[in-house]
Amino acid sequence: MRQARLHRLAAPLFLTALVICLLATGPVAQAPNTLTPAEKAAGWRLLFDGTTTTGWHVFGRDKVEGWDIADGTLIALGKGGDHANDIVTNEDYENFELVVDWKLSPRANSGIFFNVVEQGYDRIYATGPEYQLIDDEGWPDKLEDWQRCGANYAMHPPSAHPAKPVGEWNHTRIVVNGGHVEHWLNGVKTVEYQLWTPEWETLRATGKWKDFPGYGKAKKGKIGLQDHGNKVWFRNIKVRPLL
Repeated sequence: MRQARLHRLAAPLFLTALVICLLATGPVAQAPNTLTPAEKAAGWRLLFDGTTTTGWHVFGRDKVEGWDIADGTLIALGKGGDHANDIVTNEDYENFELVVDWKLSPRANSGIFFNVVEQGYDRIYATGPEYQLIDDEGWPDKLEDWQRCGANYAMHPPSAHPAKPVGEWNHTRIVVNGGHVEHWLNGVKTVEYQLWTPEWETLRATGKWKDFPGYGKAKKGKIGLQDHGNKVWFRNIKVRPLL
């Protein structure tokens, strides 16, 4: 009888200790390059599985070159020269939400493109708008406001500068819906703009893109990652099509 009472007392004590342990350790972190059941239900898709470059190719070519995969990260090696190995998705996207985790090497410059068109162009930046990634603090030259991290490159400067120091992971979110675009960096909105408005057309025609007639014209296209000659790491690349 005494032994049975001890067992009855021990069970709730064990459960209490287990709850305390779980509370102390916190929730289990989601593994990189995976989708939770909730994300799957919401329509999210992985664009990088953590082990292969399936679904990607170098702009204008049929395979991926100049990139590596290590420790679940997709790495721009920066060895192919300026834009020589920019990669794009095999599929086109029109209205979507994109999230990407990334980190830079010192003095690195990179970017995330959307609405990229390959046919008729020899460079990715001649077609698709670019979410700028750059080492703001370590870049050796003076940066224009529209060159800073989180900008719509050469069009709209960021309203905030929440990038983390070089070597730390950052989280980017891009929303493109009916021509309305939002850039987010580490939970802070840095840029918001509407494609193809008179204001946008004026910016395009009077700035860096005045000699690139196809820039930003496409209503849909591929998502791209830039190899600008610097080492850059990407992971947790996920897209959710919007209706």
